[in-house]
Amino acid sequence: MEISLKELSARLDVPLRGDGGVRVSRIAQLTNADANSLAFLGGSKYRRYLPSTAAGAVILSEADADVARVPVLLSDNPYLTFARAARILHPEPSVVGGVHPTAVVDPAASVDPSAWIGPLSVLEADVWVGPRVFVGPGCILGAGVRVGEDSRLVARVTLCAGTRIGRRALLHPGAVIGRDGFGFARDGERWVRMPQVGCAVLGDDVEIGANTTVDRGAIGDTLIGHGVKLDNHIQIGHNVEIGDNTAMAANTGISGSTRIGRNCTVAGAVGMAGHLEIGDDVHFTGMAMVTRSFLEPGLYSSGIPAMRSADWRRSVARFRQLDELTRRLRHLEACIDTMNDTIGRGDS
Repeated sequence: MEISLKELSARLDVPLRGDGGVRVSRIAQLTNADANSLAFLGGSKYRRYLPSTAAGAVILSEADADVARVPVLLSDNPYLTFARAARILHPEPSVVGGVHPTAVVDPAASVDPSAWIGPLSVLEADVWVGPRVFVGPGCILGAGVRVGEDSRLVARVTLCAGTRIGRRALLHPGAVIGRDGFGFARDGERWVRMPQVGCAVLGDDVEIGANTTVDRGAIGDTLIGHGVKLDNHIQIGHNVEIGDNTAMAANTGISGSTRIGRNCTVAGAVGMAGHLEIGDDVHFTGMAMVTRSFLEPGLYSSGIPAMRSADWRRSVARFRQLDELTRRLRHLEACIDTMNDTIGRGDS
C-alpha cells in the first residue's frame, strides 16, 4: 500500500525529519531503493551507502541522521521499526471466507464462515477452524484438530489428529505438527513401537517454518509457548516444552522431553539431547552440541570454527594424542609431588 511519511510516522509513533508529504509504497535495501521505497540503516557496516541512496525515506537512529540526504524516521531500534513499517506497507491479504470445490470437509467438521479452505485440502471429523483462518492448498487437518482465529496455513501443512493451534499462528509449506514421536522399546533384537497418545499444542502468535516437524507427546503433550518462532527444517521431539517468545534457527534438533525456557534463542544447527532443562534467557550459538542442562541465563557455545584444512588435520592428529599426553602429564605431576615430599622431609 502507499502511505505518506507523515501518516507512517504517526502510525509507528516515531519522529519524522524531512518532508512528510513524501509517499512510499514498498520496502527496499539502501542500495536498490527508489523514490517510492522505504529503507533502513541497522548498523554502521552499511552507513557508507546512506549519502547516495535513492530511497524516499530511511529509518535510522539519531546518530546516523546527519549523513542522510533524504527524509528520515528516527528510532532507537531501526530494525524493529522497519519490521513494523514493512507490515504496514505489505499487509497480509484479507481472508475471504469459503470452501474451494475441490476441498474435502467432513460433515462433522466446523468451519467458521469467515475462514477459507483452499483447493485439495482435507478436513476430517471434529475439526474446528476459527474465524478468518486461511487454510491454503493441499493442507490436511486430522480428526479433532483445532485452529485458532486469524491463523494462516500457507500450503501443504499437515496437522495430525488432536493437534491444537492457537490464534494468529503462521505455518509455512511442508510443516508437520503432531506426528507420532520417535518412541520404541527394545525386545531382544527387535524394536516395539510405543503408542504416542499425547498431542501437540501450539500457543498464540507461533510461527513454524517450512518442513519443520513438531512431534506429538508420548503420554502428555508437546507444548510450544506463545510467540515461539521456529525456522525451516527443525525437529522438535515428543514431550518437548518450549517457553514463550523463544526463537530457533534452521536445522536445529531438540530431543524428547527437553524443556526450554522463555526468551531463549537457539542458532542454526544446534543439537540438544533429551530430558534436559534449559532456563529462561539462555542463548546458544550456531552448531552448539547441548548435552547437559543450562539453568543460568547467558550465552553458550561449542563446536569448532572453520580453519585451513592443513591446520585442521594437524589438530585432529593432536586430538588422537590427548589420552597419551594426559597420562604423561599425570605421571610428571606424580613425580613432582614425590620430589617435593622428599625435599620437605629433608631426605638426601
